[in-house]
Amino acid sequence: MPVPRLTRDPGVVSLTSVSTVRQQVALTFDDGPHPQHTPVLLDMLAHYRARATFYVIGQNARRYPELLRRIVAEGHEIGNHTWTHPVLSQHGDGTVLREIDRTQEIIWQTVGAVPVTMRPPYGSFSPRQMRMLHDQRNLPTVVWSVDPQDWRRPGSDVVADRMLRGARPGAVILAHDIHGATVRAVPAVLQGLLARGLAPVTMSTLLGWDTWGPRGLRFVESPGSAYNG
Repeated sequence: MPVPRLTRDPGVVSLTSVSTVRQQVALTFDDGPHPQHTPVLLDMLAHYRARATFYVIGQNARRYPELLRRIVAEGHEIGNHTWTHPVLSQHGDGTVLREIDRTQEIIWQTVGAVPVTMRPPYGSFSPRQMRMLHDQRNLPTVVWSVDPQDWRRPGSDVVADRMLRGARPGAVILAHDIHGATVRAVPAVLQGLLARGLAPVTMSTLLGWDTWGPRGLRFVESPGSAYNG
């Protein structure tokens, strides 16, 4: 089955945050899905009835299709984070499009929907490349406005504090579901956001777009939740 082309012009080439009066933030997680950490994170998000966007690496999506299906079935959004996580600014347009197209294809084959935004690894993507991707694939480039630098492994308390410190309406919060310490920080982050009246939502919701994802997809949870509140 061919991958559907995104025909709607989103009117957005790139963004780091969203101008909005709604009390919402986009909680985003990169580089997964991860076989141990992502299920725990999903349990946490379900406990707090929060929604997030997962910018997945295509190779990981292919390796863990059941996690991709669970992410979507539980109301979260999938974004494109390339196939192999290269530094896109160091590559030509052909390589960039192949990385993105291959990831679109595996996500489409797995969950029956294609991402409507792309996040470049390391945020390394030139303005010309952003325009090229928009022109060629109708995909906006989403970076972030809040970076806890969790890849430096500063510890859960520091990660949570940094995520909350930058949170305000329209913020795009970056995190990684491949780091256990980041996942352990999430309950404190969600509690802090909700206490301030900020709802964690998907990128599409923050942008005011139609609900992302296929219809009728269901996930039957296996016995034994990894997160107990």
